[in-house]
Amino acid sequence: MNNLNRMGAYQTGHYRNLLLDYGYSEDLIAVKLELTWEQLFGDNEATRIYYPVGNEMGYILDTGNLDVRTEGMSYGMMMAVQLDKKDVFDRLWRWASLYMYMTSGENKGYFAWSCNTDGTKRANGPAPDGEEYFALALLFASHRWGDQSSPLDYGVKARALLHDCVHNGEDGKGYPMWNRSNHLIKFVPNCEFTDPSYHLPHFYELFALWANEADRQFWNEAAVASRQFLTQACHPVTGLAPEYAYYDGSPNDERGFGHFFSDSYRVAANIGLDAEWFGTSGWMRKEVDCIQSFFANKHPDDYRRYTISGKPFEEKSLHPVGLVATNAMASLAYPEGTYARASVELFWNTPVREGNRRYYDNCLYLFALLALSGHFRIW
Repeated sequence: MNNLNRMGAYQTGHYRNLLLDYGYSEDLIAVKLELTWEQLFGDNEATRIYYPVGNEMGYILDTGNLDVRTEGMSYGMMMAVQLDKKDVFDRLWRWASLYMYMTSGENKGYFAWSCNTDGTKRANGPAPDGEEYFALALLFASHRWGDQSSPLDYGVKARALLHDCVHNGEDGKGYPMWNRSNHLIKFVPNCEFTDPSYHLPHFYELFALWANEADRQFWNEAAVASRQFLTQACHPVTGLAPEYAYYDGSPNDERGFGHFFSDSYRVAANIGLDAEWFGTSGWMRKEVDCIQSFFANKHPDDYRRYTISGKPFEEKSLHPVGLVATNAMASLAYPEGTYARASVELFWNTPVREGNRRYYDNCLYLFALLALSGHFRIW
């Protein structure tokens, strides 16, 4: 494991309930967590993102685009395993296994990133953030509930997926999801640039423990590489990261995604969870202070697209609730920071989003609530 400046829950076994530390009562926290789950996974049409299908399946709907994405399916599985909701987890995994998994072509072994709600594929390519969440959610499920018959042989499926992520293309067909030379995750397998919000070194630390033994050193090196990459991708003053970046961390704006916008929001949340699980560092604390300071005098109704140096565009944020949530989750890396408590307070007082854009916001919202309450755990 990599040595950081302060130990995390992996080493100590203690998950900090930052909401409790900031003065919110255990009863209120429990009620908010239960209510938020019900709002997302129940039958309230204004807030729900989960839809059961028949007796054994279900999907997470991207309510803004009316499709089913590996991002949302893997997020839903992670939420379910964290809260011991095995029925929901299994329904999502059965749906993803049946409709999204690709068994031929250059993307064999990966999952189609977008499908219609009837299971037909909208795309035949993967999005690696889905694969890494699928893999860790499956490993957690294996440890928490035990493996069963296929497709619920969670650990077997996770290790096979991680193997393909590293080794696809060695036979001249297809591409790996990580660049095998620099150990950085790609935006998509057949390209050579990345998305900073895909970088989850805290996941790779666990893959290094539980993936096939032959690949464990790769995952150790991926954790080191991603932490170093993030120090290059996040602006040293604003803390903002671009949606797409080159491997040196500089913004990749070839397709108009070189600014701080929707994908970028997850970087702060990822840093917060990495700190909670594996310890914080001086750079993490500085990064969190920078990004929380940048948004401290801005109202969520006026969040915008920004250059990573902080120049605003006219375009408003599509997911202001999600940004509130991720900035709050970052407080786990620096609870004593200047704006840490205020960022959490803003999140606490912000309701889940309603309407057709709610999917992404509310996923980030529940992740933040899990993490800040000490319920986003290593299983």
